[in-house]
Amino acid sequence: MMPLNVLKSDTFVCRTALCASVLVPFLSSAVFAFDTRARAAYVVDQGTNTVLLSKNAETPLPPASMSKLMTLYVAFEAVRDGLLSMEERLPVSQHAMSYKGSTMFLDTQDRVKVADLLRGIIVLSGNDACAVIAEALSSDGTEAGFARLMTRRAREMGMMDSTFTNSNGWPDPGHRMSARDLAILAERLIEDFPEFYPMFAEREFEFDGRAQS
Repeated sequence: MMPLNVLKSDTFVCRTALCASVLVPFLSSAVFAFDTRARAAYVVDQGTNTVLLSKNAETPLPPASMSKLMTLYVAFEAVRDGLLSMEERLPVSQHAMSYKGSTMFLDTQDRVKVADLLRGIIVLSGNDACAVIAEALSSDGTEAGFARLMTRRAREMGMMDSTFTNSNGWPDPGHRMSARDLAILAERLIEDFPEFYPMFAEREFEFDGRAQS
């Protein structure tokens, strides 16, 4: 899976100031038309809220690592509301450690600061880091419970085409998001949590000297 500051997918989502997705270099005020070979696309000028491209924008599709944006949103809310602190250290379960793909190479002996987990998700696309955050915030201590929380919170935000079964986008038939929902989520991340926005510009993060996949 790709880091969250790189998007390589058949779903193209963009706002002119979009975090953790595709960045439009510059959009002039001139009216123009363009298309994409992506199966689904949604491009919006954030300043005017003008939809510049909409193609199968409400079709639920596998979002892969873009799912992690929703995990980040819920985590940011928890920090804001005092449920987590950036310096708090969280344990790593066997379940979190078992994830493959892009990881922080965490193991069950680790207790990892929330700040490091957030960077591990944003910069390294860490599947294990997502699961650690998920288990800490889930009402029943499970990633599945956190996925239900993600889905409920997404509905409250107007993301009606999104259903989550895990915290990181690991392939699952029931795990889906639409391009339009991704645009809604990106805008909310930018507007609701400007204090965390600079983290999405970080290009490197080394945790405890461990090699990254």
